[in-house]
Amino acid sequence: MSLWARVNQLPPQVLEQIRYIYGNSFPIEVRHYLAEWIEDRLLNAPAYQHDQDAAYEQEAATFLNQLINELERTAINLPEDNVTGRIRLNESARNFRQLFSHNPSQLYSHLINCLQRERQCIAYPNECVNVQDPEIAEVINGLQELQMLVRVSENDNRNLVKDYEHLQLEIHEITKNKALLENLDNATLREHARTTLAQQERQVNEMVNLITGKRLQLVENFRKTIQLTSQVQEKVLHKYLTNWKINQGFAGNGASGMSASNLDTIQAWCESLAEIIWNTKDQIRLAMKNKQKLNIEEPNLPDFLPQSLVEVTNLLKALITTTFIIEKQPPQVMKTNTRFAATVRLLIGNTLNIRMSNPLVRVSIISEAQAQATQQSNKASEQSCGEIMNNTGNLEYNETTKQLSVSFRNMQLKKIKRAEKKGTESVMDEKFALLFQSSFAVGHGDLVFSVWTISLPVVVIVHGNQEPQSWATITWDNAFADINRVPFHVPDKVSWNLLAEALNTKYRASTGRSMTQENMHFLCEKAFRANLQFPVSDDLTITWSQFCKEPLPDRTFTFWEWFYAAMKVTREHLRGPWNDGSIVGFIHKTKAEDYLLKCPRGTFLLRFSDSELGGITIAWVNESNDGQPQILHIQPFTAKDFATRSLSDRIRDFEDLYYLYPNKPKNEAFDRYTSPPVPSRNRNYIPSEVRAVLMGPSNNNNSSLNSYPNTPNSYNHLQSPDASRDTPTSGITDITIRDRSESQQSLACGEFRHAMSVASSSMVYSPDNAYTYVHSPAYSDVSPQGPPVREFPGSGVASPVQQQQQLPASVEQLNAPTATETPLSRASGNEAVIQELVQYMLDGYDGSPIDCDMERELNNNCPATSTTTVVNGH
Repeated sequence: MSLWARVNQLPPQVLEQIRYIYGNSFPIEVRHYLAEWIEDRLLNAPAYQHDQDAAYEQEAATFLNQLINELERTAINLPEDNVTGRIRLNESARNFRQLFSHNPSQLYSHLINCLQRERQCIAYPNECVNVQDPEIAEVINGLQELQMLVRVSENDNRNLVKDYEHLQLEIHEITKNKALLENLDNATLREHARTTLAQQERQVNEMVNLITGKRLQLVENFRKTIQLTSQVQEKVLHKYLTNWKINQGFAGNGASGMSASNLDTIQAWCESLAEIIWNTKDQIRLAMKNKQKLNIEEPNLPDFLPQSLVEVTNLLKALITTTFIIEKQPPQVMKTNTRFAATVRLLIGNTLNIRMSNPLVRVSIISEAQAQATQQSNKASEQSCGEIMNNTGNLEYNETTKQLSVSFRNMQLKKIKRAEKKGTESVMDEKFALLFQSSFAVGHGDLVFSVWTISLPVVVIVHGNQEPQSWATITWDNAFADINRVPFHVPDKVSWNLLAEALNTKYRASTGRSMTQENMHFLCEKAFRANLQFPVSDDLTITWSQFCKEPLPDRTFTFWEWFYAAMKVTREHLRGPWNDGSIVGFIHKTKAEDYLLKCPRGTFLLRFSDSELGGITIAWVNESNDGQPQILHIQPFTAKDFATRSLSDRIRDFEDLYYLYPNKPKNEAFDRYTSPPVPSRNRNYIPSEVRAVLMGPSNNNNSSLNSYPNTPNSYNHLQSPDASRDTPTSGITDITIRDRSESQQSLACGEFRHAMSVASSSMVYSPDNAYTYVHSPAYSDVSPQGPPVREFPGSGVASPVQQQQQLPASVEQLNAPTATETPLSRASGNEAVIQELVQYMLDGYDGSPIDCDMERELNNNCPATSTTTVVNGH
């Protein structure tokens, strides 16, 4: 398949860019009708050939003549009904003859460059450089003009050498004639000789003037070439390459836009600049050499050649040192004794014979102060603040990719020396960088350059729990660092909208989907600890301290820690539902309740917990005892819970949940993420699986929140919120009896069994979520005071309990020792035991052995969940 046929398979927007490449001077119809003819002659032609200027011009002239003839022939052979095509081709033939007859190489080199761009767009169709940028057109046109100037200078220099040689012959002839004149005795011959000598001197003077003019024109061409080269190089290095480096920082936060084709295009420009600069430098040196060789004196003319040589050498140095880049940055949060990789690349490696020497590259880690010193002195430091293993490698040329690079795949940071901390600084705030340095000769070894480049800042950690704050440092730096900054200064205060965009970019890269505007406004209000009007002004700023140093109100964690935990649990456990839009996530609790109150019973949504790092809770519509809608919030799930059972499986288990807000059946939303049925591993056994159940109050409309009320519960150790947290919860949740010795736990279990053997109670959920019991006065078979009563605290109202109970009259009596039973020791945690007793009675005690490892917690609002082992799927 021809190149043009493949081009026509590209997306329309890429075809538009290719049309723009050819410009108005070369109609795209010519490329279409003469596709194979053009490719046969130009696909393998070099864009520029050294030291073959005459041959290159001749080749370009031959191509132009053949192109015009082929256009005329093709126009004749087109079908008669294709009048437009015939007119267009004949018109193009006439235009080419008028525009390029005196400069065929311009069209020739333009077409070669266009074919190269076509191949780049085919290789990277989605990342093709936007050639509609007028500055890109300026770069391309500038390079083409520079290549023409170089060829003109080469021609002029060659012709000037011939003129110098001819002048030397004429001067030699004059000197000989003068000697002859002095020896002539005949007056007539002497007069004739004087006339001839005077004529020769006039001719020599005219020749000198002509040569001087040509030489001045050559010097002017050099200066024009240097000036235009400086302009094009400034645009290539300080706009496009700088933007690429800036995008590396944004890519560290997850931004897209880093493309191989962009860098390959920049490399092609840099290599063209290197060729132009080196050839110009050679021509200047040749002109200076010829002047000295021929001993030509021009006392009345300033010699611009030495200054031009200095300027072109400086351009070469700037190009070489700037194009030594880090193609793949090292990890920005770097853990000691952990392997990491990086790649450096020299963008002019395919020119100036650099690839022949395979230069050595050395890597070291430097502190922020050392990076500042390196930048200030413009010299790579020999100091380092750590030890890196496998830190040397050679630049090698890849014939396929046309790249000179080295990949460090197995580096490892063994030691790090930290600076003294100031104030509240921590190790997670300290920035380091990797320094890559090398040296090599260019050309024929007459110039040696030392190059170096510094990586994006890195934070060095020794433990995984240091990652969140380290990523706060890196995220802020990547988003707000200025390319020309002093390493590694960043503003202490930035626009909230810019930070929100950075957070959204990072969240999208990590989880697969962006946040909504409502989500980001929620983050704004959370970060500023206030209700704010939407949309917020661009003038609203947030400080570094608000971002990741100051704890949120009534919390022990910062805004960044909360955001990072939400992002982490979404990436690791909730990616599918989040990408489907099934998780609202970032929404206030009150707003979630407002949404749900308008929905039927069983409607639910998922939001990140305000009080639990990395916790996600389910808010759903239930009905209270009086039939009114009631919004309940399930105790938040965390990564530890999802390691036991996924969110989708838990939602499937909860039969009280029907519709994902606003009205999507939960099976439709979550079935694709649920686990398949557990297969039997052995035909002799019935398989079982773990399921989640709700543990909370019952009401008139729903006999139990437990999805499996008849299933025997097997309580596992689930991660639950700390009992001291202030997150509103409801119902009974799991807790652990903590800080007991083995003997104390055994004692507690004995107390539990004794209490259960003599007492049971039917508990009713009271309005203020508390339970109070009035017990009989002693451990007796018959209560002298009649049946116990249920008392509602604060109301003064008591009602009979339907079932006769046999309980101690009070907690104090329950704690009092008897002659027959082991006393309940306060030191053993009797209050927790009583709480366990109450809950176990609430669940319904059946006389079975009590599991001393079960975890319980009394909480105020959130129905807790537990896991139930279901046999044979029932």
